[in-house]
Amino acid sequence: MRPVRPCRQRNQAMRIGFIGLGAMGAGMAAQLLAAGHEVTVWNRSPEAAKALEAKGARVAATPADAARGEVVHSMLANDAAVREVIENGGVLDAMPRGSVHVNHATISIALAQELIAAHAERGIGYVAAPVFGRPEVAAAGNLNIVVSGDPAAVQRVQPLLDTLGQKVWPLGDDPIRAHILKIAGNFMIATAIESMAEASALTRSYGVSAGDFLEVMTGSLFASPIFKTYGGLIAEERYAPAGFKMSLGFKDVGLARSAAEAKRVPMPFASVVHDNLLEAMAAGDGDLDWSALARVAAGRAHLKDR
Repeated sequence: MRPVRPCRQRNQAMRIGFIGLGAMGAGMAAQLLAAGHEVTVWNRSPEAAKALEAKGARVAATPADAARGEVVHSMLANDAAVREVIENGGVLDAMPRGSVHVNHATISIALAQELIAAHAERGIGYVAAPVFGRPEVAAAGNLNIVVSGDPAAVQRVQPLLDTLGQKVWPLGDDPIRAHILKIAGNFMIATAIESMAEASALTRSYGVSAGDFLEVMTGSLFASPIFKTYGGLIAEERYAPAGFKMSLGFKDVGLARSAAEAKRVPMPFASVVHDNLLEAMAAGDGDLDWSALARVAAGRAHLKDR
């Protein structure tokens, strides 16, 4: 599999709907506006929509009103939001036959299968295009995007994906492939954070700060973006504002466990990370960045009491 490297030249303008303007969606919609597309946006809370309206977006009153163009992008938080807005909010009924829905959300495999069938019944293209990257990466148009779906639908939205990402990774014609890759990828991020959380608690107990330990590790053996980004947050204890909330990490690890159970794939470490995220949420840290797993590890070691 080779990534498609985007050409950042301006393409023919398209009429686009963008649904879901959270930390990721707002930056993505702004990129499409900057590329010259006619973008209609909808968000549950109005503030994010107003900011994009100032940049030239049209603000829809309902999700269905944002779904009447050639392509609809959605970036919603979880299965419940996708069902409420896309399935039950009139979006699919409002989309013209032959239009394409690009779903960027991290959702369960079960819901993805429902969506594939619902789109096919209505003659609407369904493209799974989950993204890797934090909000600042989305705002810069430098996401990594995994994409799968009907080849004709993917080809139609390829210029839009090129606008949003630094690389687009094609995974074939089955949308499930992109969805499961995203779930598995987020699980790997969670395990990287957990390993740094536990290891830095260990070094701290011997008088080596998390900053010193993680500087060595991320400058040598683990010199990769995930370790550098989250290692920096752990070293500085900079957990707010969250780039990716603990509650969303809990949801995504849960998706990995459900997908694994469906295929009888044991994932013992997923259960460990799942319970650690749950412990953090029980302590009231659900809105912190999921790098705050380091708090759980430090708390178990009672480092403040030493």
